[in-house]
Parts: sequence; C-alpha cells; structure tokens
Amino acid sequence: QVQLVESGGGLVQPGGSLRLSCAASGLIFSNYAMNWYRQAPGKERELVATVTSNGGSTNYRDSVKGRFTISRDNAKNTVYLQMNSLKPEDTAVYYCNAFRRAGKSYTYWGQGTQVTVSS
Repeated sequence: QVQLVESGGGLVQPGGSLRLSCAASGLIFSNYAMNWYRQAPGKERELVATVTSNGGSTNYRDSVKGRFTISRDNAKNTVYLQMNSLKPEDTAVYYCNAFRRAGKSYTYWGQGTQVTVSS
C-alpha cells in the first residue's frame, strides 16, 4: 500500500519561509518523479515543482522560480519543498505526488498540508 505523508505546513507571515516534507512508503521511491502541487480555494490544482527520479533535474512554475526549491533524498524516501519569500498568493493546500510511466502510468497522492501566508 503506497502512502505519501506531507508535513511542515502552517501559518507564516509574508516574506517568511517554510519547508514541506513528504515521506513515501510502499513504492520504490527512486523509480518515481516527485511533484508538489497546490490548490487554493476556488481554484484548480496546479503543478508547483517537479524533480526527476534521480534528483538530477528540477522544474518550477514561473510564479515560484527563485523562491522555492524542490529536492529529494532517495535514501530517506523523502521529497522536500523549501519555500522562501512567501506571499499571500502562495496560500493553498500543498500536495505531494509520485509519478512514473512504465508502459502505463502510476500516480499517487498525499493527503495535503495547508500553507497559509498572512499577517
């Protein structure tokens, strides 16, 4: 049974920082690209950042480039999202996602963690 468990969300003032973690179990973590998505109230879920299975390549949506950093530790089966210079518009539920395409696609989701940026 695959489990992705996010942690590290919370309330932070504008300009502050948070680090999200996502611990994975029940899958061969190093075979999966890992993604962070977010969904704000009344909006669609959007892709925030991606890291390849070996950590060699990352990609970010434009609005977070230079502020967020995705990384992974395959020895710990964990992916991270370091978020700096947070803005109110970053407020959302953040979801961890594991994705692999091997013939068919495999995708798994965490339960989400709330990030609120407010003074």
